[in-house]
Amino acid sequence: MAWLDAHASFDPDRYPAPVIGIASTLGDHDSGLHRHQRGQLLYTRRGCTRITLAQQLCLLPPSRAAWIPPGVSHRAVMQHSVDYRSIYLAPQLCAGLPQQVCVIEVSPLLRAVLEPIATADFASDWQQGKGLHLLGLCLSEMAEAAQQPMLLPLPRDKRLGALLATPERLPPPLNLLERQVGASGRTIGRIFQRETGMSYQQWRQQWRLMRAMELLATGRNLGYCAFELGFASDSAFIAFFKLMTGSTPGNWLG
Repeated sequence: MAWLDAHASFDPDRYPAPVIGIASTLGDHDSGLHRHQRGQLLYTRRGCTRITLAQQLCLLPPSRAAWIPPGVSHRAVMQHSVDYRSIYLAPQLCAGLPQQVCVIEVSPLLRAVLEPIATADFASDWQQGKGLHLLGLCLSEMAEAAQQPMLLPLPRDKRLGALLATPERLPPPLNLLERQVGASGRTIGRIFQRETGMSYQQWRQQWRLMRAMELLATGRNLGYCAFELGFASDSAFIAFFKLMTGSTPGNWLG
């Protein structure tokens, strides 16, 4: 097991064991774009992590986990203080797991087995006894876990480059975006439908929801969230959040 220091370099592919676990609390950390031969399960116990993929933005709020299959390029940005656990699985262990990046619910059982796996010695035996049992439970829970809509597809059209350069900034209303990119609303709508499967308005609303979760998870209050996301009042923000999630911001945070 490695308790990972904020300034330490770590390459899970350097180790021969089929399962490698780490535990860490990092603040304002940027992993940079990288990939590894192993699949990675990244579980946020406290705080929020933003994961950038080639054509997707993934948000990992508290008590959820991101599954990143082997060989997928990604960049993890952690804001403020993020307490997390991560396990890296050799490719042969990933056959029954999702083939695409996804965010999953962490069941009480998965949470219980992740801790001993993430804190296990790198030389642990995963082929018999307790190690085999823990690993089997972990893989089963991962394969059956419900997936959550925490992925935002990103358009590839070069005209929208400026829009995507600052993922923390509220995307403009459609009429303002038309002037910024020099394209009609109809053209922009076609681009988003073709490249993300959403209209621009749907995409902007999903962005607002994910950004709201990120702000809430990093300790921002309702007034700050409402202002940052372009809502006229706290109550308007709460109504939006409840419409999108079925829960108020306070209940969502638990």
